[in-house]
Amino acid sequence: MTAGSRRCAVIGSPIAHSLSPALHRAAYAHLGLDWTYDRHEVTTATLDDFMAALDDAWRGLSCTRPLKAAVVAWGRPDPTVAALGVANTVVFDARPGDRAHTRVANTDVSGLMALLRPHATRSALVLGTGATASSTVYALARLGLPQVQLAGRDPAARSALAARARAWGTTVVPRDLDGRWDDAEVVVSTIPAAAAELVSVVAADTAPVVLDVVYDPWPTPLAQAGRAAGRLVLSGRDLLVAQAEGQIALMTGQTCPQAVLRAALP
Repeated sequence: MTAGSRRCAVIGSPIAHSLSPALHRAAYAHLGLDWTYDRHEVTTATLDDFMAALDDAWRGLSCTRPLKAAVVAWGRPDPTVAALGVANTVVFDARPGDRAHTRVANTDVSGLMALLRPHATRSALVLGTGATASSTVYALARLGLPQVQLAGRDPAARSALAARARAWGTTVVPRDLDGRWDDAEVVVSTIPAAAAELVSVVAADTAPVVLDVVYDPWPTPLAQAGRAAGRLVLSGRDLLVAQAEGQIALMTGQTCPQAVLRAALP
């Protein structure tokens, strides 16, 4: 590494499928930065050891499941992270481990807002109750939606997210994953492709716009059903690019055009 180079990476488990390295490396090349970006298999059980081993060369981390809640304790949360309790970005402004000079951010929300703003003004259906579902409901609340349907298998998780959403200014209507939903402007699936297969056709018929945050494998059953029904289908790749744009700006202090990032996708 040269004197001006820095290290970044995506961490999570499983991580081998992640396309984040392709995006960030393309951004560094476009911006003329001699930086590296890798992927590391890290679980909640190994997170502390991984973070403790980082040296001064490290600038930032992209964080995916199952680490989005665990990484919050490693720095100063931005307002979105403070509201949600989940993050996808860690930026080291000093030595890793110096939590007072480490920023913890959530660019999933800004990416979701950018994707959903043209399509969701009154109603939406969110499938799932995990970290990405929380980010989605929060994004929709910030877009001003008064009500969001939330479908998931765990009644306790639905209720917990509904209680938090009230503080964000929106009402969550709990639903089961049985396809008994009201029509909406957009449906956002945050559940694994295999789990969504049984509800994909009904979900695609629920809204004219479908966003499936999964991008591997693609197309998902929901995406296929949406296309067959003539819906506008947005993919996890669209969200990946949108949130990566925010991460790159936070880590490098520079902006990279989305066209550069999209061209880097295999």
